[in-house]
Amino acid sequence: MRVFSLPLALAAFDRQAADLEPVKNAGPYVPSPQSVVADMLRYADVNAKDFLIDLGSGDGRIVLTAAKVFGARGFGVEIKEDLVKRANEAAKSQGLADRVKFMKQDLFKTDISQASIITMYLLPDTVNLLKDKFLTELKPGTRIVSHDYPLTGWIPEKYVQMDLEEKVQISGVTTTLIYLYVVPAKVAGQLDGADAAGGEPRAGDAVAAPAAHPRLGQREDRRPGRAARGRGAARRQAQLPLRRPQGRVHRPGARQRDRGHVRIRRQQVRLERLALKG
Repeated sequence: MRVFSLPLALAAFDRQAADLEPVKNAGPYVPSPQSVVADMLRYADVNAKDFLIDLGSGDGRIVLTAAKVFGARGFGVEIKEDLVKRANEAAKSQGLADRVKFMKQDLFKTDISQASIITMYLLPDTVNLLKDKFLTELKPGTRIVSHDYPLTGWIPEKYVQMDLEEKVQISGVTTTLIYLYVVPAKVAGQLDGADAAGGEPRAGDAVAAPAAHPRLGQREDRRPGRAARGRGAARRQAQLPLRRPQGRVHRPGARQRDRGHVRIRRQQVRLERLALKG
């Protein structure tokens, strides 16, 4: 006959509850429009060899689309049980249950080391709390795609801005942003001479050049010295694309459009006056 200790049983229950209790509330569930999901996966070059992990997967649409359209495998992490159930049912009904799954789990406590792609649509503070986890657990070359909110201090490989009417119901504005990052390579177990937590290099570690990896947000000093100043504007112009993320789309706001119309109208008036004088 086994005798169970009530205090020990309660302690075990508390530990299980703590595992499910999120480190931080990631906010309410807000789905990415399906057109944004397609763009996120397309910009990340998802293919059949990829393993995708969606943090805050909601109804599972990103992982399901990655599997169904691009042939990828993966899983989604969601803290709300009803959404996890709905996503797993969708995977079964679409014949994708052997390629994807969804789990009720705290995204901060999830092992993400298997991922070749991370996707997320989370609040800004939640996104930035994940930076250390990304650097610690993800392999170099892993792609990270974030909808709307950037990883502060990291320079994206691609940055795309577009206007979508579907977003008005979600965020109140049409502006949609997609950020693509790539986890940088480590140097002697560190990232550019600093440990993953952002500390100083340790004695004996190999240290890279000070600005070896601008993707981590390190400022790159491009101020020319005396010798470089005389090399002409062509050389400086050739360096400009290095400062600008690829794939950036600039769209003028309402004020800029109004100013543009005013400038065009002024030019028309000047031309009319010149025509009258002639």
